[in-house]
Amino acid sequence: MKNSLLIFLLLIFQTGFSQKTETFKIKKYSVAVLDDSLKESSGLNFFNGKLYTFNDSGNTSELFQIDPKTGKIQKKLQTKLQNIDWESLTNDGENFYIGDFGNNLGTRKDLKIYKVPFRDSLKLDSTKIISFYYPEQNDFTPKNLNNNFDDEAMIYLNGKIHVFTKEWLSKSTSHYTIDPANFENQAAKKIENYKTDFVVTDASYFNKKLYSVGYTKLGKIYLEVFSKSENDTFFTEIPKKYYLGSAFSLGQIEGISVNQNGIYLSGEYFHSPLGTKKGQLFFIPFSDFN
Repeated sequence: MKNSLLIFLLLIFQTGFSQKTETFKIKKYSVAVLDDSLKESSGLNFFNGKLYTFNDSGNTSELFQIDPKTGKIQKKLQTKLQNIDWESLTNDGENFYIGDFGNNLGTRKDLKIYKVPFRDSLKLDSTKIISFYYPEQNDFTPKNLNNNFDDEAMIYLNGKIHVFTKEWLSKSTSHYTIDPANFENQAAKKIENYKTDFVVTDASYFNKKLYSVGYTKLGKIYLEVFSKSENDTFFTEIPKKYYLGSAFSLGQIEGISVNQNGIYLSGEYFHSPLGTKKGQLFFIPFSDFN
């Protein structure tokens, strides 16, 4: 009897402090199906009011400027950079940062971020490579979709690059910082960790909030909104969590960018036994988002 009462009280305690998930279906916020040349949109980022994205591994090494209202490609920026597995895109107002750090197998020892000066065109002759590693990782045996050192999310904030891991094993994300002025192979500095219960595929920072998006192995797509603390951490408070829908109808959401108008999401095609869903661009105006 005492044990039963103790278990009951523990369940009440955990329920009272557990994270609540709201439902905010985004299917009706689809702007467009993306062009076939952009069928694996991964990173998404606003630079000087213009929206950019790219394809991830196995595709061309170019940036696409797309119309945020129609999803149509407005310009292609060619590069000669290697695209092993591009996953995230951010900028500091003068440079693009292209995250070539996708690591589904957990085997990579060549994680890098390309720092590319940009005005009206990419200054490829001035590109620099920021190499880094996770000091906590000591096992590099292949573990497909079953390791904690994958990464698909990155923002630039207060002179540092902040990356957020895609932890297949723990269903968490770890927040690391990287020095964008250090071009030697540097150890990423672990700041904090948060249990998401899904894998994070991209992040965006706007107005003192971090927006992270991702999905589960069952294709359920989630968005979490974290508030920034004074020391540039995000996981000190419980975030708002939203269920956005299923990859079976939305595609595989891999990109997010937020500005004063609202939240932009992009995805790549999603293939399943039930069929294939093409990648789309979504826009959620802040006026509709609670």
